Amino acid sequence: MRLLLIWFINAAALFAVPYLMHSITMSSGWTALLAAALLGLVNALIRPLLVVLTLPVTFVSLGLFILIINGFLFWLVAQVVDGFHVASFWSAVGGAILYSIISWALSTLLLSKTDGNP
Repeated sequence: MRLLLIWFINAAALFAVPYLMHSITMSSGWTALLAAALLGLVNALIRPLLVVLTLPVTFVSLGLFILIINGFLFWLVAQVVDGFHVASFWSAVGGAILYSIISWALSTLLLSKTDGNP
């Protein structure tokens, strides 16, 4: 149940990004659900490999290269999912940052109440 809630939170965050950045478009809520699921899979499977392979660059850049990796994966998902369009790579980096912030905020608000902790 918690996994479904996280998926819906991420889809809602992804659906909100085009309202804040006009260089990113989303055709429907179903597209957001599909893109959120694919983004979750890509982040679970491909991102760790990219982080390990680019560890020296990430170390030299004091971790800022992780933003480039996140933007690349965001852009990659937009290339695969029909109805999800990102205008440029730098729009993808900005969109990935916004997506992370919105997802974190929604997760903090909604999941803290479902954990059973005060």
